[in-house]
Amino acid sequence: MTQLSDCFNSHDFARVARRRLPGSLYHYIEGAADDELTARANTHAFERYQLVPRQLRDIRSVDMRRRVFGCELEWPVFMAPTGMTRLFHPGGECAVAREAARQGAGYMLSTMATTSLEEVAGCSPGPKIFQLYLLNDDGLNRAIIDRCKAAGYDAICLTVDCVVAGNRERDLRFGLTVPPRLNRRNILSFAQRPLWGLRYLANGGITLPNVPMPSGSRSLGTLTSYFAQKMEQNITWARVEQLQQYWGKPFIIKGLQSVADAREAAAAGVSGIIVSNHGGRQLDGSPAVLDLIADIVDAVDDQMEVVLDGGVRRGSHVVKALALGARACLIGRPYLYALSAFGQPGVARLLELMRRETERTLALIGVPHIDDLDRSALSHLELQPDHRLVPVSIGAQRSGVYS
Repeated sequence: MTQLSDCFNSHDFARVARRRLPGSLYHYIEGAADDELTARANTHAFERYQLVPRQLRDIRSVDMRRRVFGCELEWPVFMAPTGMTRLFHPGGECAVAREAARQGAGYMLSTMATTSLEEVAGCSPGPKIFQLYLLNDDGLNRAIIDRCKAAGYDAICLTVDCVVAGNRERDLRFGLTVPPRLNRRNILSFAQRPLWGLRYLANGGITLPNVPMPSGSRSLGTLTSYFAQKMEQNITWARVEQLQQYWGKPFIIKGLQSVADAREAAAAGVSGIIVSNHGGRQLDGSPAVLDLIADIVDAVDDQMEVVLDGGVRRGSHVVKALALGARACLIGRPYLYALSAFGQPGVARLLELMRRETERTLALIGVPHIDDLDRSALSHLELQPDHRLVPVSIGAQRSGVYS
């Protein structure tokens, strides 16, 4: 049996999570849309960017502090918003939010969370952002924004890439249902993981306390069905401007991938964007997020902050994204693996490991202050016609990352 002390990176936690979760839940975390090309591209892209160290630098103290989206971070990382977190471990969202605060990172809470936004605000003193899915009823949208105001959230993040559900075939193949129910595709995997079942039943199942619903049943099945019916499929820039005026604090858009959309966001006056393909769980075949960052950063210049979401598995990945111009990174699947495997202590160890990796990588490339990091710290491997990968230098001041 693997002990917590035997886990040294996110891949170790993923292996333990696979042994401890019913198959349908593990594959819900691991899976993505269609052939999962984009999900794989997100992680593999980091292998094509190589770090170029500078020596003879004073790295006795490495400073990773940065202000992002109005949040003071000691380490420029946010925990990504993930739905139904208590399905994987009873500690759920609060366990992750607490450990994010201890490591000086930020936390983003999903509308589809299994813990109320008020409870999360009470259990963690760290920076907190609420991730909003827009409904076709602005009364309901304003109601949840009002709750965020009262609870003291630092920012709101509007996710715009889920107006149509992605085709996640693993969920179909392994019999995932919400709430979990036994069926011919999953009965064996649930029977093989009795500890998960006992925990789930002992904690009374889960609900979605942040889904705004005027009245009626609060059962999980009813809530998810109602939410799907109410999702707005015509999100306009005018609506974005109205919502950010109503909120009155930093307002972020998550799910943009094109330079054109980034420029529209800057023109709309949002505080920043999160460049994201939803971990490959929506449109399959879109580019790796890392490959998009530099051109988007160059296009919006200093008009707003740009953050990366997708494929981050190590601290060195954080450094590469920041070198390309991202202000911070989001981490999603890794903390879900750690939570599933060991609960809150697992999240604590994972974040501590990744923070140390980030700090160590900066020291090894001779960057004592994170604001000194730029594209001169990277070279880029490009595929040539003969299928060889060759290094291409990335200039600190050059627009884009492609030669």
